[in-house]
Amino acid sequence: MIGIFYFSSTGNSLYISNMIREKIGGKIIYIPTYTGDGSEFEKIIVVSPIYSSGLPVHVYDFLPRLDHERELFIVLNYGGMIGGADYFAYAYAQQNRLNVKGIFTIKMPENYTLTFTVPKFYLKHILDSADKRIEKVIAKIACGDSTLPRKKKTKEKIYYKNKANWHLIGERFSVQEDCIGCGKCVGLCPAQNISMENGKITFGNGCVACLGCYHRCPQKAIRYLRKKKKDRYINPRIDEKSIGKNMDEI
Repeated sequence: MIGIFYFSSTGNSLYISNMIREKIGGKIIYIPTYTGDGSEFEKIIVVSPIYSSGLPVHVYDFLPRLDHERELFIVLNYGGMIGGADYFAYAYAQQNRLNVKGIFTIKMPENYTLTFTVPKFYLKHILDSADKRIEKVIAKIACGDSTLPRKKKTKEKIYYKNKANWHLIGERFSVQEDCIGCGKCVGLCPAQNISMENGKITFGNGCVACLGCYHRCPQKAIRYLRKKKKDRYINPRIDEKSIGKNMDEI
């Protein structure tokens, strides 16, 4: 069986994972909830967004744990620029002696919108054309296509600098009076960085910059630097409640 491991806060990686399972089968597993090494699977596919030309914390910490014998394919999705993240992931996999067979990149709608707004028509255009891009990648994985990036200049130093400072994002969030105390953000935070104290939402210093709480608050009560931005993004083609779940749990 194929193990499809994903990390997703707004649904893009889960959407890709669902398409992979639909086309070639497999078991979909949410990375933050998994404690094994993938050895129970014949092949491993990791689906992840690109963060600052690198990998999210949970994916970065997950890869070194994987069984070295299993064939590994990494599918990275991005909204802005790749920034050499494909080669970064390849070099990191090699560094950890993983049996990496393919690294693929797929453009998806942008969700890092803390300080800018992406036009809705553009988001729709990217999503409408995403299936063809995803299907091409799935076809390559299905036939064992060893697509690996050539050595290129990466933004490794910038990535590690940003990664070391992601915790600051949590400190820049605030909760407005619109908050109804539903606790949704507490439950969905993959870093367990959000808590409710005396009926009020509190952010710790362990944010991993996934922005799940920001985008998925039902009241849009979470603000960044107290800016009154209303635009949020959740992939409209998945069930939002399934984000962060293993698909056999649904």
